[in-house]
Amino acid sequence: QVQLVESGGGLVQSGGSLRLSCVASGFTFNTHTMGWFRQAPGKECELIARIGSTGGRTWYENSVKDRFTISRNNGNNTLFLQMDNLKPEDTSVYFCWPLDGLTTVQRICAEFRRSDQGTQVTVSS
Repeated sequence: QVQLVESGGGLVQSGGSLRLSCVASGFTFNTHTMGWFRQAPGKECELIARIGSTGGRTWYENSVKDRFTISRNNGNNTLFLQMDNLKPEDTSVYFCWPLDGLTTVQRICAEFRRSDQGTQVTVSS
């Protein structure tokens, strides 16, 4: 059974930093591309960053590019998201999920909403 446990969220002032972690189990972590998503009330759930199985390929959504850095440690099945220069519009629940290239973002977000995953990030102005 896939288990994903996120941590590291909190309340931070605009311009501050946070480092999120996601510990994965129940699947072969080091063979999966992984993604960070966020879901804010009244906004669409979105994929904001992804990283290839070996950590060599990364992609970022435009609004977080140059501010967020995704990384992974396959030795302990952990995914990270370093978030710098945080803005109030980054306020959201953040969660991680494996990407198989077939499951859509919408399907993943629907699964997330049925779970109790995620870590809250709140950025004050």
